[in-house]
Amino acid sequence: MAEETTTLKTEDSAAKAAPETPAPTPAPASISRPTGRFSRSVVPKEGKWGVAHVFSSKNNTIITVTDLSGAETIAVGSGGMIVKNDREEGGPYAAMQAAFAASEKAKQRGVIGVHVRVRAPGGHGTKTPGTGAQAAIRALARSGLRIGKIEDVTPIPTDTTKRPGGKRGRRV
Repeated sequence: MAEETTTLKTEDSAAKAAPETPAPTPAPASISRPTGRFSRSVVPKEGKWGVAHVFSSKNNTIITVTDLSGAETIAVGSGGMIVKNDREEGGPYAAMQAAFAASEKAKQRGVIGVHVRVRAPGGHGTKTPGTGAQAAIRALARSGLRIGKIEDVTPIPTDTTKRPGGKRGRRV
């Protein structure tokens, strides 16, 4: 029996002499890694998505961020909230600042990405969005929100209703 205990002791001492080294673990995916000249941070995938309704006419740009159903308004920004002169409300600068303001409010409420719906006046008005629409979409992307789909939802009548103004037109 004495021989058995000595052999066990030698095996235990050999195991203590060479401890196992753990294998190096790979870095988690959420850590930002420098890629080339710019460093890129990974955006978390958990969070709410919303819909950014961008109404852009010649005179104003209105950005409304809602939930996916469109029932609950999360954030609002418009060109009139930014600039002091009425003539500057529809410009790209006012649209960009309004989009930044709306996106900050939306991010505070947990929105990480938006689907963008661009709308012009449509109907009897112009069918093309104003100059602020493109600037607003770029500002939403630069603010850190992920952009899903971008679609044009301008109401275009297949036939048309009667234009305002009567039989002889608008008399000035």
